[in-house]
Amino acid sequence: MTGAAMQHLNGLGTEPADDATPSTLRTHMVKVLRAQILSGRYRPGERLNESQIAREFHVSRIPVREALSQLQEQGLVMNHERRGMFVTQLSDDEVQQINSLRMVLEAEALRLVRARMTPELLAELTELVEQMEAWDGPLIDAAALDRKFHAVIWRASGNPYLERTLESLTTPLFAHKALEHVSQEIRRWRLNHHRALLDYVASGIGDPQMALLTHLRMAYSEPERFSSLAVTAQPDPPKVH
Repeated sequence: MTGAAMQHLNGLGTEPADDATPSTLRTHMVKVLRAQILSGRYRPGERLNESQIAREFHVSRIPVREALSQLQEQGLVMNHERRGMFVTQLSDDEVQQINSLRMVLEAEALRLVRARMTPELLAELTELVEQMEAWDGPLIDAAALDRKFHAVIWRASGNPYLERTLESLTTPLFAHKALEHVSQEIRRWRLNHHRALLDYVASGIGDPQMALLTHLRMAYSEPERFSSLAVTAQPDPPKVH
């Protein structure tokens, strides 16, 4: 991972950093709760009762609260005001609203990466694509590889505001997708559709927004639903005489 921000955004497949007190217990609780969420014990939309979890593991509520806070940063948990912490669940409209904005921002990142391409960056992105195409391991590793590929592009855009905006915007989206229990074959099929993005930043041929739209359609239905692409696809309104 590259940097603290990248580490927590790729936290779906890595160990959390020990940067709080009590660090060992908090780290353990993050690891256990993440595993329970990803295994399906806690389902999307389910409330995570802080007191109940503390009693189950015979710990105080402090490390549980800290663990849930870190899982919120990773996108696996959402805080609903006055209701508590819940396993991340996005509605279909919310997913596509995020994707519609993501297409605009990430297409810009792709253009910037193309303009700033270096042999070292191309080698890094190529290696990630090859890892995804050869992947045959745990589903959570696939989610981490997917996230890292996009995060490298955002970082390489050279615009830290664009990078941070994409990180914040897509954290719940990637978590939502990681919690989707799909087959090994479907996950592998999705991973194998990153090469088109690599081809664009390597050659500059084509439209980055359309390349991204095609890529997102591998995992989402109508990712452009709330974008201008969907609006322009509608028939012209009747003329007023």
